[in-house]
Amino acid sequence: MVTRETIIEVLKTIEDPELFIDIWFLGLIYNIDIKEAPEGKSLVKIEMTFTSPMCPAGPQMVHEIDDKVKKLEGVAAVDVSVTFVPPWEPSEEVKGMLGML
Repeated sequence: MVTRETIIEVLKTIEDPELFIDIWFLGLIYNIDIKEAPEGKSLVKIEMTFTSPMCPAGPQMVHEIDDKVKKLEGVAAVDVSVTFVPPWEPSEEVKGMLGML
C-alpha cells in the first residue's frame, strides 16, 4: 500500500506554473486520504485548492497530480477534488518568498 509520505514527495515535484513553487509548500493540498482497494492496491483521494478561484493553471495542476500519483506502485485510482473552503491563505514563509511582507 502506498504511504502518505510517498504521495507528499510526489506532490513536492509539482509546481504552480505561475509562482514556480511546489504545491505542497504553497499549502494548496488540504487532505490526502488513502483507502485499501482490491488486490492490495490503494485508492487515493486528494483535496486541494488553488491560489485563486479563477486560477488558469488549475486544470493543469489537477491533471499533473492525477498523472504522477497514479504512476506510484500500488495505486489503483486517484480522485483529485478542488475546494475553495477555506480559501487559500499563504503562510508567512510563502508571503516572504513572494514579496508580500
